[in-house]
Amino acid sequence: MNAIERVEAAKQGSLEAFNELVLEYQDLIYQHTYALLGNREGAEDAAQEAFLRAYRSLGSFRGGSFRVWLLRIATNVCYDEMRRWKRMEWLPLSVKGEDSEDMDEPSWLVDTQPLPEESCEQNELRKMLQRQVAALPVKYRTVIELVDMLELDYAEAAQVLNVPIGTIKSRLARAHMQLRGRLNGAPAVMPAALSASPC
Repeated sequence: MNAIERVEAAKQGSLEAFNELVLEYQDLIYQHTYALLGNREGAEDAAQEAFLRAYRSLGSFRGGSFRVWLLRIATNVCYDEMRRWKRMEWLPLSVKGEDSEDMDEPSWLVDTQPLPEESCEQNELRKMLQRQVAALPVKYRTVIELVDMLELDYAEAAQVLNVPIGTIKSRLARAHMQLRGRLNGAPAVMPAALSASPC
Protein backbone atom coordinates (compact mmCIF):
# COMPACT_ATOMS: atom_id res chain seq x y z
CA MET A 1 0.00 0.00 0.00
CA ASN A 2 1.52 3.34 -1.03
CA ALA A 3 1.24 6.60 0.91
CA ILE A 4 -1.85 7.81 -0.97
CA GLU A 5 -3.62 4.53 -0.34
CA ARG A 6 -2.65 4.63 3.33
CA VAL A 7 -4.01 8.17 3.63
CA GLU A 8 -7.30 7.10 2.04
CA ALA A 9 -7.51 4.04 4.29
CA ALA A 10 -6.80 6.22 7.34
CA LYS A 11 -9.54 8.62 6.27
CA GLN A 12 -11.88 5.64 6.21
CA GLY A 13 -10.96 4.86 9.82
CA SER A 14 -8.01 2.47 9.51
CA LEU A 15 -5.80 3.09 12.54
CA GLU A 16 -3.26 0.62 11.14
CA ALA A 17 -2.89 2.70 7.97
CA PHE A 18 -2.43 5.87 9.99
CA ASN A 19 0.18 4.18 12.19
CA GLU A 20 2.07 3.25 9.02
CA LEU A 21 1.99 6.91 7.99
CA VAL A 22 3.35 7.88 11.41
CA LEU A 23 6.22 5.42 10.99
CA GLU A 24 6.96 6.78 7.53
CA TYR A 25 7.01 10.44 8.53
CA GLN A 26 8.01 10.48 12.21
CA ASP A 27 11.71 11.17 11.58
CA LEU A 28 10.95 14.02 9.18
CA ILE A 29 8.47 15.62 11.56
CA TYR A 30 10.77 15.25 14.56
CA GLN A 31 13.66 16.77 12.62
CA HIS A 32 11.46 19.72 11.70
CA THR A 33 10.09 20.31 15.20
CA TYR A 34 13.57 19.96 16.69
CA ALA A 35 14.99 22.52 14.27
CA LEU A 36 12.26 25.01 15.20
CA LEU A 37 12.07 24.44 18.95
CA GLY A 38 15.68 23.58 19.73
CA ASN A 39 15.15 20.99 22.44
CA ARG A 40 14.48 17.27 22.42
CA GLU A 41 11.55 17.13 24.82
CA GLY A 42 9.71 19.99 23.16
CA ALA A 43 10.34 18.52 19.71
CA GLU A 44 9.02 15.10 20.76
CA ASP A 45 5.90 16.64 22.28
CA ALA A 46 5.33 18.83 19.23
CA ALA A 47 5.78 15.90 16.84
CA GLN A 48 3.29 13.84 18.83
CA GLU A 49 0.82 16.72 18.89
CA ALA A 50 1.25 17.20 15.13
CA PHE A 51 0.29 13.59 14.47
CA LEU A 52 -2.68 13.84 16.84
CA ARG A 53 -3.90 16.96 15.04
CA ALA A 54 -3.34 15.28 11.69
CA TYR A 55 -5.38 12.26 12.76
CA ARG A 56 -8.23 14.45 13.99
CA SER A 57 -8.10 16.51 10.79
CA LEU A 58 -7.79 13.73 8.23
CA GLY A 59 -11.22 14.55 6.89
CA SER A 60 -9.98 18.00 5.84
CA PHE A 61 -7.11 16.59 3.77
CA ARG A 62 -8.16 17.14 0.16
CA GLY A 63 -5.25 15.56 -1.67
CA GLY A 64 -1.92 16.87 -2.79
CA SER A 65 1.23 16.16 -0.83
CA PHE A 66 0.53 14.52 2.51
CA ARG A 67 4.10 15.33 3.57
CA VAL A 68 3.54 19.06 2.95
CA TRP A 69 0.18 18.95 4.75
CA LEU A 70 1.80 17.24 7.74
CA LEU A 71 4.71 19.68 7.80
CA ARG A 72 2.23 22.57 7.86
CA ILE A 73 0.52 21.07 10.90
CA ALA A 74 3.87 20.49 12.63
CA THR A 75 4.96 24.07 11.89
CA ASN A 76 1.73 25.43 13.38
CA VAL A 77 2.20 23.27 16.48
CA CYS A 78 5.70 24.70 16.92
CA TYR A 79 4.45 28.25 16.45
CA ASP A 80 1.74 27.62 19.04
CA GLU A 81 4.37 26.30 21.44
CA MET A 82 6.66 29.27 20.88
CA ARG A 83 3.76 31.65 21.49
CA ARG A 84 3.05 29.78 24.70
CA TRP A 85 6.67 30.27 25.71
CA LYS A 86 6.27 33.97 24.86
CA ARG A 87 9.60 33.96 23.13
CA MET A 88 8.81 34.11 19.44
CA GLU A 89 11.97 35.94 18.43
CA TRP A 90 14.67 34.05 20.31
CA LEU A 91 15.76 30.49 20.92
CA PRO A 92 18.83 29.05 22.64
CA LEU A 93 22.03 29.04 20.63
CA SER A 94 23.01 25.67 22.06
CA VAL A 95 21.15 22.40 22.35
CA LYS A 96 20.95 20.62 25.69
CA GLY A 97 21.48 16.89 25.94
CA GLU A 98 19.80 14.56 28.42
CA ASP A 99 22.51 15.39 31.00
CA SER A 100 21.79 19.13 30.53
CA GLU A 101 25.21 19.63 28.97
CA ASP A 102 25.54 21.57 25.72
CA MET A 103 25.54 19.34 22.65
CA ASP A 104 27.69 20.20 19.66
CA GLU A 105 24.89 19.10 17.36
CA PRO A 106 21.44 17.50 17.57
CA SER A 107 21.48 13.71 17.56
CA TRP A 108 19.37 13.52 14.40
CA LEU A 109 22.17 15.22 12.45
CA VAL A 110 24.93 12.88 13.63
CA ASP A 111 26.30 10.55 10.99
CA THR A 112 27.90 7.57 12.74
CA GLN A 113 29.79 6.47 9.64
CA PRO A 114 33.46 7.54 9.50
CA LEU A 115 34.31 9.96 6.70
CA PRO A 116 37.61 11.18 5.22
CA GLU A 117 39.59 13.77 7.13
CA GLU A 118 38.95 16.29 4.36
CA SER A 119 35.36 16.67 5.59
CA CYS A 120 36.38 17.89 9.05
CA GLU A 121 36.67 21.52 8.01
CA GLN A 122 33.25 21.35 6.38
CA ASN A 123 31.88 19.81 9.56
CA GLU A 124 33.14 22.70 11.67
CA LEU A 125 31.51 25.13 9.28
CA ARG A 126 28.24 23.19 9.44
CA LYS A 127 28.24 23.38 13.26
CA MET A 128 28.85 27.11 13.10
CA LEU A 129 26.03 27.49 10.56
CA GLN A 130 23.65 25.52 12.77
CA ARG A 131 24.36 27.84 15.70
CA GLN A 132 23.81 30.90 13.51
CA VAL A 133 20.59 29.50 12.01
CA ALA A 134 19.28 28.87 15.54
CA ALA A 135 19.83 32.56 16.32
CA LEU A 136 17.74 33.81 13.37
CA PRO A 137 14.17 35.07 13.82
CA VAL A 138 11.72 32.19 13.58
CA LYS A 139 10.30 33.20 10.17
CA TYR A 140 13.78 32.98 8.64
CA ARG A 141 14.82 29.89 10.56
CA THR A 142 11.66 28.10 9.42
CA VAL A 143 12.19 28.80 5.72
CA ILE A 144 15.84 27.71 5.91
CA GLU A 145 14.75 24.48 7.59
CA LEU A 146 12.13 23.77 4.94
CA VAL A 147 14.07 24.75 1.80
CA ASP A 148 17.75 24.26 2.62
CA MET A 149 17.59 21.36 5.05
CA LEU A 150 14.44 19.42 4.19
CA GLU A 151 14.90 20.32 0.50
CA LEU A 152 11.30 21.32 -0.20
CA ASP A 153 10.86 23.38 -3.33
CA TYR A 154 9.51 26.93 -3.06
CA ALA A 155 5.96 25.87 -3.87
CA GLU A 156 5.94 23.17 -1.18
CA ALA A 157 7.42 25.53 1.42
CA ALA A 158 4.79 28.10 0.48
CA GLN A 159 2.08 25.50 1.06
CA VAL A 160 3.53 24.53 4.44
CA LEU A 161 3.62 28.14 5.62
CA ASN A 162 0.48 29.19 3.73
CA VAL A 163 2.23 32.19 2.17
CA PRO A 164 2.95 33.21 -1.45
CA ILE A 165 6.02 31.77 -3.18
CA GLY A 166 7.43 35.29 -3.39
CA THR A 167 7.38 35.49 0.41
CA ILE A 168 9.38 32.26 0.63
CA LYS A 169 11.95 33.60 -1.83
CA SER A 170 12.31 36.94 -0.05
CA ARG A 171 12.52 35.37 3.42
CA LEU A 172 15.13 32.90 2.20
CA ALA A 173 17.16 35.68 0.60
CA ARG A 174 17.00 37.75 3.79
CA ALA A 175 17.89 34.71 5.91
CA HIS A 176 20.92 33.98 3.74
CA MET A 177 21.93 37.64 3.90
CA GLN A 178 21.75 37.63 7.69
CA LEU A 179 23.78 34.42 7.82
CA ARG A 180 26.42 35.85 5.52
CA GLY A 181 26.71 38.88 7.78
CA ARG A 182 27.12 36.65 10.82
CA LEU A 183 29.66 34.33 9.18
CA ASN A 184 32.13 37.00 8.04
CA GLY A 185 33.69 35.65 4.89
CA ALA A 186 32.12 32.23 4.33
CA PRO A 187 29.22 33.06 1.94
CA ALA A 188 30.36 30.74 -0.82
CA VAL A 189 29.58 27.59 1.12
CA MET A 190 26.01 28.41 2.11
CA PRO A 191 23.45 26.93 2.27
CA ALA A 192 24.77 23.52 1.20
CA ALA A 193 27.00 23.25 4.25
CA LEU A 194 23.93 23.09 6.49
CA SER A 195 23.41 19.48 5.50
CA ALA A 196 27.04 18.44 5.10
CA SER A 197 28.10 15.27 6.83
CA PRO A 198 30.21 15.42 9.99
CA CYS A 199 33.74 14.06 10.07
